[in-house]
Amino acid sequence: MNKPRLVVAITGASGAVYGVRLLEALRASGACESHLVISSSGVMTAQQELDMGRRDIEALADVVHNVKDIGATIASGSFRSAGMVVAPCSMKTLASIAHGLADNLVARAADVMLKERRRLVLVARETPLNLAHLRNMTSVTEMGGIIFPPVPAFYTRPDSLDDMVNHTVGRLLDLFDLPHDGLVRRWEGMSKTGGDEQTSI
Repeated sequence: MNKPRLVVAITGASGAVYGVRLLEALRASGACESHLVISSSGVMTAQQELDMGRRDIEALADVVHNVKDIGATIASGSFRSAGMVVAPCSMKTLASIAHGLADNLVARAADVMLKERRRLVLVARETPLNLAHLRNMTSVTEMGGIIFPPVPAFYTRPDSLDDMVNHTVGRLLDLFDLPHDGLVRRWEGMSKTGGDEQTSI
């Protein structure tokens, strides 16, 4: 394996831009071979939110897998990869992963990551959360997965939605030690200007 592989899944939750921007960042860096699997609901959401069709999104990936193809390479633990990101991750997909259903290639590939002790990151997009959501998040966390809600970092003083999306995508890449250029504004400590000095909480 000449360079690391990262599996990217896009499911039907709102926030298709996270998966698309992640693919764009991987393509720009050239440091990783991207393997994409997108659900039919993910395609519908991308069309609604981004005016992008399936072919537009698939063109951003190095390798594309059909969500119904349980025999795909990424469905096997013998296929080596750095891990997997589901961005965005619907609550249906979260539930399938939490309960080991492996009922499509997204859930099966995620199951492989957990059983092989590889990094699995779920960009869970839902609010408010009911008890089933919370318990499923706990189950995935106990199995070694990472729940990564795309919470904006306001200390960066974002000027746009793009800034907030880029920050989230950069933090995702950080979790896999993959390079990116300028996506994340790093925390450099409290600003010394403005407001009274605070010495206690």
